[in-house]
Amino acid sequence: MAVVIAAALGGEAMAGTLPKAWGQPLHPALKIDSGDTAWVLASTALVLLMTAPGLALFYGGMVRRKNVLATLMQSFILVGLITVQWVLFGYSLAFSPDHHGLIGGLSWIGLNSVGAAPNPDYAATIPHTAYMLFQCMFAVITPALITGAIAERVSFRAFLLFSLLWTTLIYDPLAHWVWGAGGWLHQLGALDFAGGTVVHISSGVSALAAAILIGRRIGYPHEPMPPHNLTMTLMGAGLLWFGWFGFNAGSALAANGLAASAMVATHTAAAAASLSWMFTEWLARGKPTVLGAASGAVAGLVAITPASGYVTPLAAVVIGAVAGAVCFFAVGLKFRLGYDDSLDVVGVHGVGGITGALLTGIFATKLINPAGADGLLSGNPGQLVIQAVAVLASVVFAFGGSLILLKLVDAFVGLRVADDEERTGLDLSQHSEAAYAWEE
Repeated sequence: MAVVIAAALGGEAMAGTLPKAWGQPLHPALKIDSGDTAWVLASTALVLLMTAPGLALFYGGMVRRKNVLATLMQSFILVGLITVQWVLFGYSLAFSPDHHGLIGGLSWIGLNSVGAAPNPDYAATIPHTAYMLFQCMFAVITPALITGAIAERVSFRAFLLFSLLWTTLIYDPLAHWVWGAGGWLHQLGALDFAGGTVVHISSGVSALAAAILIGRRIGYPHEPMPPHNLTMTLMGAGLLWFGWFGFNAGSALAANGLAASAMVATHTAAAAASLSWMFTEWLARGKPTVLGAASGAVAGLVAITPASGYVTPLAAVVIGAVAGAVCFFAVGLKFRLGYDDSLDVVGVHGVGGITGALLTGIFATKLINPAGADGLLSGNPGQLVIQAVAVLASVVFAFGGSLILLKLVDAFVGLRVADDEERTGLDLSQHSEAAYAWEE
């Protein structure tokens, strides 16, 4: 995202010169645009909707009835937890002036120097606070995605502690690498328009680490564990699709042609992936399923996220179609390899994010975004190498870091609920509540 703004300004901005007072002019060339600001504020609300209620309903419908309320709670409470973290120090770590390409500092702690004036490094035509809040919603949803891999067995206090540590020590540095002014992957030229590496690869591989370390649910895979309410899941998928327009098109940070192009690519890829997953499943298993169509749409949205601001509509169709089929088969790996990824986070977000990041290196074109880069098919094979480096760095950092954090959390508070609490269900054992009043 910062690439787009930097190119629009035509030069590099001075870091560390932000105003102390709200509304104080930062640079005479910077001016708030009301249309851009309105679009980013609306996009911020759309990305919030992706977490609560979108992801909450999507995941909530896929678990068993005794765990639905706890699953909804995990997405909902992260809106509160990560927002406070972001305001206090998370945004500063991710986006404040660079330290050796690895991390921001604490100069913006408590949103010090983050006011109503634009910031030339990130968004030249909207208030800095609007950019901060837009990025906050990305930080909120990313750890929420991980919860799907460890659904129905993680303790609530362990979930809270891990989410806070993971956002601070994994998400914030990775966001700085890719989007922060001076971040090393940003300087390398890695393309990630809206979060393929930062959001989806990081959450997907961290989910794999969590699923392996916390272990299988009691009875898995021998006991049937069907979704308790696919109506809820389909509703959540629709809300995710709707909110994703803010996720991707909002990342243009302006109400312009690039935002429109990103929205077209987003919708097109989701449509293609939904069809691709459905027909692949139909051929492989004999019948198309509602869960498959919904999962396919999400896989397409994941895969197009890094590419949405750099590719043509026809390329988006290809990316979506590839992602739908690839993620369908990737989800099946958990049965062959033996890990219990409860709600298919690894197969959809991890594999989908990697697929999208690499395909960005193939299909990207400056005809769509002059501030981006050409990919392999436009005569620049080196971009595919850069994308592969970004993928590898994200996988190694997120997986290894997550294993360390999970072991620390397990040592201090214990990751998993007791066996009798798991059999009872997390709704009652963790929250003393039941989602449905007619249940005994």
